[in-house]
Amino acid sequence: MFDNVSGSSLVLLAISGFIILSILRGVRIVPQSQKYVIERFGRLHAILGPGINFIVPFLDAVAHKISILERQLPNATQDAISKDNVLLKVETSVFYRITEPEKTVYRIRDVDAAIATTVAGIVRSEIGKMELDQVQSNRSELIAKVREQVETMVDAWGIEVTRAEVLDVSLDDATRAAMLQQLNAERARRAQVTEAEGRKRAVELNADAQLYAAEQESKARRVLADAEAYATGVIADAIAKNGLEAAQYQVALKQVEALTAVGKGDGKQIVLVPASAMDAFADAFKMLRGKL
Repeated sequence: MFDNVSGSSLVLLAISGFIILSILRGVRIVPQSQKYVIERFGRLHAILGPGINFIVPFLDAVAHKISILERQLPNATQDAISKDNVLLKVETSVFYRITEPEKTVYRIRDVDAAIATTVAGIVRSEIGKMELDQVQSNRSELIAKVREQVETMVDAWGIEVTRAEVLDVSLDDATRAAMLQQLNAERARRAQVTEAEGRKRAVELNADAQLYAAEQESKARRVLADAEAYATGVIADAIAKNGLEAAQYQVALKQVEALTAVGKGDGKQIVLVPASAMDAFADAFKMLRGKL
């Protein structure tokens, strides 16, 4: 009887152990940052997401534990030749994450190496379509094209490329020296052009100033001519009204003014007064008395 009890206990213990083991093997708790790939008899059966999951014990097995966190490839530097045959060194950086583990596990062995090779080929291809100036000035366009093509090519692997950046584009020493020489020549040319434009502008301004001065002098002469004409007209009217006496008065007045101007000297000069000048003074005074 003791043997029967012992045998029953062993069977119960074995059954209990099997049940516990089955529960342990049938329950899978997946972390938030991972996905599990389940295989049944060596074939893909299911993908377990984060949380508590149940599988068939001893039939299903966790074949792969895939992290779905975003990853960064090590920065890579590759050589590329531009459309104008300039050798460039391009440094790239790629961020990606796995979205469909069933594709990643069964279609590609080394994900990082595959993405790095793909990015290098795309970068070389795109730079080969652009000249050096375009590569340096349109880097954002280059990055957009690289990212778009990388996303298209890695989609079959269940991968999402979140960022693809061109960090740096550098030149070899010979090309850098040639570009520096070209830059200095361009700066010298611009300086000469600026100096020539300055001289041209100075000539134009000088010509404008001379033209303005000529115009102002012409206007002044016109005003003087108008004044002279007006004075002549007034004298002509006076002669017409008063006869020869008005003309003699004007002549005598001019002679008096001339003698007055000569007399304003410093006293060292010798003035010869013609005899007719005294007559002119007398005539002028007579006319003045006549006017008064």
